[in-house]
Amino acid sequence: MPVLLGIVALLLAGCASIPDSGDVELVKASPRGESQVRVYAVPPRAKAEPDEIVDGFLEAMTSEDPDFAMARKYLTKQASKTWRPEDSTTVLRSAPDPTAPQGPAASEPGLRYPLSGERIAYVDAAHAYQPVTPVAYDGSIHLVQQKDADGAEWRIDSLPQGLVLGDSDFQRSYRSVNKYYFASGQDWLVADPVYIRKRIDPTTRMDSVTQAIKVLLDGPTGWLDPVVDSVFPAGTQLEKGVRSLEFDDRNALKVPLNDKAAKAGRTQCRKMAAQLLFTLRDLTSTRVERVELMADGSSLCLLNGDQAQEFAPDRATGSPDNPYFVDEAGKLTRLETGGESVARTPVIGPFGDGTAKLGSVAVSRDEKRAAGVDQNARSLFVSSIVADGDPGDPVVTSTGTRAEDRLSAPSWDGHGDLWIADRNPAKPRLLRLPGGKGAPREVAVDGIGNARIQAVRVSADGVRVALLLTDNGRTTLQIGRVERHAGGGSEVSVVALKSAAPQLEAVTAVSWAGPSRLVVVGKEQGGVQQVRYIQTDGSTSAASVLPGLNQVTAIAAADDDRQPLVADSEDAGIVRLPSGANWQTMVEAGSSPVYPG
Repeated sequence: MPVLLGIVALLLAGCASIPDSGDVELVKASPRGESQVRVYAVPPRAKAEPDEIVDGFLEAMTSEDPDFAMARKYLTKQASKTWRPEDSTTVLRSAPDPTAPQGPAASEPGLRYPLSGERIAYVDAAHAYQPVTPVAYDGSIHLVQQKDADGAEWRIDSLPQGLVLGDSDFQRSYRSVNKYYFASGQDWLVADPVYIRKRIDPTTRMDSVTQAIKVLLDGPTGWLDPVVDSVFPAGTQLEKGVRSLEFDDRNALKVPLNDKAAKAGRTQCRKMAAQLLFTLRDLTSTRVERVELMADGSSLCLLNGDQAQEFAPDRATGSPDNPYFVDEAGKLTRLETGGESVARTPVIGPFGDGTAKLGSVAVSRDEKRAAGVDQNARSLFVSSIVADGDPGDPVVTSTGTRAEDRLSAPSWDGHGDLWIADRNPAKPRLLRLPGGKGAPREVAVDGIGNARIQAVRVSADGVRVALLLTDNGRTTLQIGRVERHAGGGSEVSVVALKSAAPQLEAVTAVSWAGPSRLVVVGKEQGGVQQVRYIQTDGSTSAASVLPGLNQVTAIAAADDDRQPLVADSEDAGIVRLPSGANWQTMVEAGSSPVYPG
C-alpha cells in the first residue's frame, strides 16, 4: 500500500513517463533512446501555481492522450476550442523551457511565460517534415485566473498553435514513413516521406497502419505534388469508422475503402494496390505478401508482393547490384563482395582495358554502359561495358582552367538519361544527355543564385536530384524537383531547391541510399567529418550516424539496403561497411566507388 501511494503521489506531482512493461519507474520527459517509453498526462491539481500549470501542459503535449484531453484541462474553455494540435508540430533541439514569467501589464492582465529553445524543424498539417537552420524559438504561453465554483484557478488562455516538442520527444512519438505515388506519365513509384504517430494518433485514434493509408489517400505533399500522380479516384478514403487494420497470418491485408474507389477499373485498381503495398512495407518488419482492396463489401482487386515489383521505384533487375571503382591504372573495375574475399574484374571494353583512363565514373542502371570522366576532368565519354569497342569522341568537354573547375562525376537517372555538372566558373552548367547518348542539353536550375554545382546525383525515379552547391566557401546539400515539360520531356528543369542538411556546412560527398534516403559525408560548424543517413525531407536521428571513417572523398550506396556502403578513404582505400560491422578495406588503392546509377 505505501508503494502504491508513493506512485500516486509522484503522478500527482506531474506527468510521468511509464514503460509499457516492467517495473513502474518515474523518468523525466524527453528520454533518449527509449522507444518503449510512453508518457501519460494528468490533470492540473487544485489551486496549482502558474509554474505548475505551464510545466504540466508542456509535459501533457508529449502524451498520447485521446484528443489531448488532459492537456486541454490546462487551458481556458475558449483556448481549448481554438487550439488545434493536429495542425502542425514545431520541433526544438530540446524540450521547450519556460523562462521566468513577465508580470501583468495594463494592456494584458495575467502572466506571460516566454518559451526558450532552438527550432530545428517544422511538420505541417500534411505531415511533411521541413528542417530549418537552427534558430532561436520565440513562442510564449499566457495565463489568466479563471473563476469557477471553487474559486480562481490559473489556466492558459493563449499558446502556440499546434504542438511544440523537443526532438527526443518527437523521435519517441513519431516515425518516418514513405508513401508512394506514380511519377507523372510513368509506371513506376516515387517515395514521399511523411511523419505519422508510432502508435495511436491522439486526434484520429487511428493505429499506424490506418494512419499510413489515410495520409496516402490524402495525396502527395506539396513539394512533390507537381511531378507525381495518385491513381486513386477523387474522394477515395477509408471506409467510415475504420481506425484499425491488421494483417492476417499470411501477412495479407484487406483495405476497406469508400464507394468512390469502386469507380476504378482493373488496371487502375492494381496500381492503387501497388501504392498501398509499397507504403505499408515501411510499417512491418516482415514482407507484406498481399493487399486486397474492398469497397461496399466487395473485392475490387488484389496484388501480391511479387506482382508489385513491376512498379518498383528502383526498376530492379532481380540481381543484386555490385559496386564498381576506378583502379590505380584508371580502369573501371567491378567488385564482387558476396563473400569474405573481394574479387576484382575489369569491365569489358575501353573503360576496362586501359584505352580510356578514368578519373570518375557512373554505371547505368542496367549495367550495360558506363559514363567516364578522364583523369583531367576535362572530357566525358560513354561506352559499353559488356562489349569491346572504341570510346569515341567525348560527348561533353569543359574548358575550366583547373581540374576542380571542370566536370563533376556523372549520374544516371531512371529514365536512362545521363547528368553531369560543368563546374567552370566562367560558364557553370548542369547538363543532361537524353538516353545517355543524345546531345547534351542545359538544365535550368531555379533559385541557384550565385552558387556553383560541385556534384550531382539523380534519384532512381528520376524526379529528384541531390546537388552539392558551393557558395561563399560553404558547400551544402540541396534537393531539387525535376520537372519535365513539352509532353515528351524534351525540356527539363530543376526547381524548388530545399536544404536537406541545414546542420551541415561542409558536405563533401553524397549518394542515394534507397527511395527517400541519402548517405552524406560532411561536418557541422566546428565539428569533425561524419558519415550519416539523411532522409530527403532533411530529417535524421542519432541512429543515422555511421561508424567513423577518416578523410572520405566519395561514398556510394545501392538501392537495395542489404548491400554494404562503399567509400573512398584517403587513409584506408576503397572500403565497405557490412551490416553490423565496421569499415573494412577491400582495395588499398583506387577511387570513385559507385553502384549502378
